[in-house]
Amino acid sequence: MPVTTLGATTLEVIGAVVPVPSYDRSQVSVGIVHLGVGGFHRAHQAMYLDRLMNDGKAMDWGICGVGVLPQDRAVRDALLAQDCLYTLIIKHPDGTIEPRVIGSIVDYLLAPDDPDAVIETMAAPGTRIVSLTVTEGGYNLHPVSGEFDSRTAAVVADAEPGAVPVTWFGLVLEALTRRRERGLPPFTVMSCDNIQGNGDVARRMFSAFAQLRSAELADWVAQHVQFPNSMVDRITPVTTEEDRAMLAERFDITDAWPVVCEPFVQWVLEDEFGLGRPVYEDAGVQLVADVEPYELMKLRLLNASHQALCYLGYLAGYRYVHQVCQDPLFTSFLRDYMDLEATPTLHPVPGVDLESYKGTLIERFANAAVRDTLARLCAESSDRIPKWVLPVIREQLAVGGEISRATLVVASWARYAEGIDEAGNEITVQDRLSERLTDTARRQRLDPTAFIAQWDLFGDLINDERFVTQYLTALDSLHSHGARATLVALAEHGDRSN
Repeated sequence: MPVTTLGATTLEVIGAVVPVPSYDRSQVSVGIVHLGVGGFHRAHQAMYLDRLMNDGKAMDWGICGVGVLPQDRAVRDALLAQDCLYTLIIKHPDGTIEPRVIGSIVDYLLAPDDPDAVIETMAAPGTRIVSLTVTEGGYNLHPVSGEFDSRTAAVVADAEPGAVPVTWFGLVLEALTRRRERGLPPFTVMSCDNIQGNGDVARRMFSAFAQLRSAELADWVAQHVQFPNSMVDRITPVTTEEDRAMLAERFDITDAWPVVCEPFVQWVLEDEFGLGRPVYEDAGVQLVADVEPYELMKLRLLNASHQALCYLGYLAGYRYVHQVCQDPLFTSFLRDYMDLEATPTLHPVPGVDLESYKGTLIERFANAAVRDTLARLCAESSDRIPKWVLPVIREQLAVGGEISRATLVVASWARYAEGIDEAGNEITVQDRLSERLTDTARRQRLDPTAFIAQWDLFGDLINDERFVTQYLTALDSLHSHGARATLVALAEHGDRSN
């Protein structure tokens, strides 16, 4: 059978092989502008809307994707070439492959090419939600102070009167300004990033940016713009050439940028929207009054556990998440971290059995079909460790709880950041601070506290004797004995600092 290139004109042919949108996409109008159209957004929020549209709902909630960065051009070109359609490939642990074509994204704009087109699309009356997956580092949130970092060059430039915006802050604020001038109510800003209180953080950071422009405008934003909190969850690895080839070979579909994901998906969302919303609950979204218990559960169990396994696993020679999570030494360490250090910092989570949830996490991580890479989890650590792991350490220190495992995670990051694994192979450290991190990490064999002395990442933890003692012990063990031996010793002796 000939391979068919995905596009609007080939849906009927492709529909004989895999599920495709059952709705008339020409009848879908834009109601949501989404900034940061990566694989996760397409496996998660766009998928939920596609579910609704296949049920004949939410046809006025189509998505216009926006790339904020110049490097988003590749995604833009791939999607526009196939009418913004793409294949979502769900990989089950038993090897079953479940593809379907998603049609809820109906347009894509690249802000660096035409910022005014992006601003006008957000300012249009039909746009009622602007959603975000701009990564943890996209909020200009200082990891220690928790305040908006107004010194970033792009932010400084965008705050100037008459500036052509380049940041999402500038683009969104200009769109809101135009709506206000035209007598239109503001859209809701919906963060879908892995940050505790992501909506609250978005409100605080955005309001601080608006204050740089105009105190009056900042007050208007504070009074009228909704920023609901949310918890989002679905493991979505980077698409590979093997994924594209599999789709062509097994299903006769050529797709420039399919998305791969696990079967599990969850979205918990505060029901706080100024101009309405899709009937998300009909697609399986949990609408709640308070997201915090759910997001703490996810950030400190799933996201922090990803950090707990990725550096140690990589140093030990593994390259895929499932390899680490099929090793009893590592899974025992993960479970102990979850039980003894993370869980004591959580609030009760309505409707969730935490014991079952933790067991399910390790099963999800062990899904070999997904082939999630450790390199993906090790990337952008300076935005992740301070938000996901350090809060556990701080809260446990405050009550005298165990910290040895979370502290080992920090030490494993410091060891990984040296840029050489235990076999002597070079590591490409992917982080916005990569040069500084590697330079600092390579000094730590002579100056062992150099890494945790970075105040902008660790704050005053360098002054906590118990944390520093455990950190130095862990780092010395990683240098002297390696990751596996360090985990064995920890399993045998536990946390001796209490």
